[in-house]
Amino acid sequence: MDSQAAYMFPTSVKEMEKLGWDYVDIIFFTGDAFVDHPSFGTACISRYLQHFGYRIAIVPQPNWRDDLRDFKKFGAPRLYFAVNSGAMDSMVNHYTAARRLRHDDAYTPDGRAGQRPDYAVTVYSKILKQLYPDVPVVIGGVEASLRRLTHYDYWQDRLFPSILVDSGADYLCYGMGERPMLELTRAIEDGRNASDIRRISQLAFLMTGRSKLKDALFLHSFELCCRDKKAFAENFHQIETHANMMHPQVIVEPVGDGYVQINPPFPPATEAEMDSFWDLPFTKLPHPRYKDKRIPAYDMIKYSINTHRGCFGGCNFCTIAAHQGKFIQCRSEQSIVREVAALRTLPGFAGNISDLGAPTANMYGMHGKKQELCEVCRRKSCLYPSVCPNMNRDHSRVLGMYHQVMSVKGIRHAYIGSGVRYDLILDEKKGFVDENARTYLKELVLEHTSGRLKVAPEHTEDKVLQYMAKPSFRLFCKLRDEFDRINREAHTHVELVPYFISSHPGCTVQDMQRLSQHPGLQGIWMDQVQDFTPTPMTTSSVMFYTGLDPRTMKNVFVETDPERKKAQKSYFFKKK
Repeated sequence: MDSQAAYMFPTSVKEMEKLGWDYVDIIFFTGDAFVDHPSFGTACISRYLQHFGYRIAIVPQPNWRDDLRDFKKFGAPRLYFAVNSGAMDSMVNHYTAARRLRHDDAYTPDGRAGQRPDYAVTVYSKILKQLYPDVPVVIGGVEASLRRLTHYDYWQDRLFPSILVDSGADYLCYGMGERPMLELTRAIEDGRNASDIRRISQLAFLMTGRSKLKDALFLHSFELCCRDKKAFAENFHQIETHANMMHPQVIVEPVGDGYVQINPPFPPATEAEMDSFWDLPFTKLPHPRYKDKRIPAYDMIKYSINTHRGCFGGCNFCTIAAHQGKFIQCRSEQSIVREVAALRTLPGFAGNISDLGAPTANMYGMHGKKQELCEVCRRKSCLYPSVCPNMNRDHSRVLGMYHQVMSVKGIRHAYIGSGVRYDLILDEKKGFVDENARTYLKELVLEHTSGRLKVAPEHTEDKVLQYMAKPSFRLFCKLRDEFDRINREAHTHVELVPYFISSHPGCTVQDMQRLSQHPGLQGIWMDQVQDFTPTPMTTSSVMFYTGLDPRTMKNVFVETDPERKKAQKSYFFKKK
């Protein structure tokens, strides 16, 4: 391990010289301001590689408009350049669902907009390949991961090939990258040949010629997808199925005079591996270069704790499983408690954890009852269209983890801000799944909710919910009954806040009218509605572009007219 293992990563030559360095192993270019917190991917990968002795420098939000001095200041790294757009796809970061330019950026000091380009990964990578053609460029993060194969780009309203084609990058690391990035780094350092490197799990790359692999999944070509929307929908169904399998095949997609190859991912991380990702010397602070400037996204998460990765919900509009995986990967309670105890040293911490959770907070500790069945499962969701009989929905471990966290001296509250799945707590016919589920909901409402409990029914109409892969709204009504009973018996006034989506494929103005008048929402102040935004690598975006449901290949109504989309969203508020 590097003797300066806890150093703050240099972002300038002056900072590098203070560390006494005369070289850098890896230089990260990122579209976000740099925050040394495990909620930010750049910090996670940098700290992990640093732990194994590699010297990391970071160039946050480089200026791509001037003489490119930000791209030149460190010179060439010893091993490679690493590039990401930040915590979000740069186009989602820049534009609203109506394709209007946003006026702020939560991942930039003082929320200033315009500090990263559109398609940031491609722009940064092209510049680096022009300046340093012989130095490998490795792309990763959300933007690269979810654009790894042919995908629909809503902002140009057309299909794009794999981001490897336009960016010119040498390798793409998709998903959660600690293990593949370490193996790739060691391979480059050891001078392993290209064919050896191309066997590393969770890597993608562009090749010329035709693939000679015999047991790969061969997709339709990018060019055929551009000509035939049905081919694109068929491709996506195969991609999504493999993204949710424990042991998928290599994926090959022809493009131009070559092909993109996607190697299968690493197996789900073990508890010990998960702990090793978090038990690193994160300062939990923005880089000192920002001094007193405020980074809005950091303010939201600085006192939060991530408990696990993955989501087996399988919502059609969501990219979590495509990036983090379907199978839940948990940290140990001991690792979580250590991080909670360390919060007490952070400036301004008053004993309140803002979010103790993950993509779905109450999936912590959940897994299949028989692992051998999960090994061969091809289901996208463990919850839809019905709960998998092999799924263990026992909340005992997550409850025990909450109790351990609350036993840490100085902790006053541990709020759950990241949302829960109520179909893990309730069944439509029998009510509570078990007594632990009943206990969980009561503790969640009374002890872990900061005034408002956020849940996401997404719609009221079964027809629309089927296109979203969400449970019936009747289950939300059952949740509301139990929620009101808990409030009534405890004499509390916690609010239930449902989230909804307008203009999702399959949704009409009449469906939004019925939503606004649904008796199950009477008495609830509703202000949480989002106009559907088609993002790369989701079933819903494929429906939006093709007008086909890739699961069935049947036609789907899609509202594309901007004014009618606006009308759908506005209907939500007419009840007021």
